Amino acid sequence: MNDQQPLRPSVSTGGRIEQWITLAVLIVLIAGCYLVLQPFLTAVIWAIVLCCTTWPAFTRLQRALRGRVTLPALLLTLAVAFVLLAPFVIVGISLAENANQLLAVGNRMIAEGPPEPPAWVAQIPLVGERVQAYWASIAHDSASFLADLAKYIQPLQALALASGAALAHGVLQLALSVLIPFFFYRDGHALSQRLNASVGRIAADRGLHLVAVAVSTMRGVVYGILGTALAQGVLAAVGFWLAGVPAAPLLGLATFFLSPVPIGPPLVWAPAAFWLFANDHAGWGAFILIWGVAVVSSVDNFIKPLIISRGSNLPFILVLLGVLGGVIAFGFIGVFLGPTLLAIGFELIHDWSEERRRIATS
Repeated sequence: MNDQQPLRPSVSTGGRIEQWITLAVLIVLIAGCYLVLQPFLTAVIWAIVLCCTTWPAFTRLQRALRGRVTLPALLLTLAVAFVLLAPFVIVGISLAENANQLLAVGNRMIAEGPPEPPAWVAQIPLVGERVQAYWASIAHDSASFLADLAKYIQPLQALALASGAALAHGVLQLALSVLIPFFFYRDGHALSQRLNASVGRIAADRGLHLVAVAVSTMRGVVYGILGTALAQGVLAAVGFWLAGVPAAPLLGLATFFLSPVPIGPPLVWAPAAFWLFANDHAGWGAFILIWGVAVVSSVDNFIKPLIISRGSNLPFILVLLGVLGGVIAFGFIGVFLGPTLLAIGFELIHDWSEERRRIATS
């Protein structure tokens, strides 16, 4: 008889199968968590950025309140909510106050047609004469004006609905992003310890160093971008209010969001100055031009270095791609989140490459 025993699965094979099953369950669990959090992922990421950026303020407030946790977390959350949500409240109140006035102007323009074109329209290079001729043809002719306007009503309605939905979604994400940090502040020490322990097990001291670089870069970039945007938005709104430009808070908010974009603020104050010149307010138009160049736009060159603690020398093209890609990926919060994430990645790659260069040359 054959004394050979039938082959049996070895312990190592069984252990390997068990590892694959555990890995598959872990992947399914991670995918399920992602699907649950995906609608709120933008708010969570922005909340992490806000929490890391304002953590030094939280620790100082915690020491001032004798080591309490919940109260300083609540106070700082309210402060962050005020800074980020107050501009939208102010703009909403301003629009509500001016709604009847804007409606009356629109009804009058529909009934009477647009006014005669001002003389400066013909002086616009290349297109001035054609614009003046078209404008003059529909001036005080409401029927012709309405006929031309009807072509654009449906596309404008669709654009308005899409813009309103995007704005509502963005405001909801922003509201969530200022609520979530409360829990990060409250449980931040435990989360930090677990994160450091996990990174330490994976990448030892090198991983902890990269985490420190990421947090430092995040703070520097957010201080620079968000601080500069707030300063430029407030200064622009003050200038528009002094010059009597309508909807000054709304224009200030537009300046705030366009601040990270290269040459963004001039896209707001230059048309405002142009509007003042067109309405025979040359003095105030000159004031807005001077205010925009000497005050609003100079913030980026003078105030940003003062409020940034450790920034990242992010190239111009990455700033532009960060703003545009951030808006596409995350909505209007992406104006600030996009450049921040790119800056963190850029700084980590730069730090890693410098470390490799030092090792190679040593």
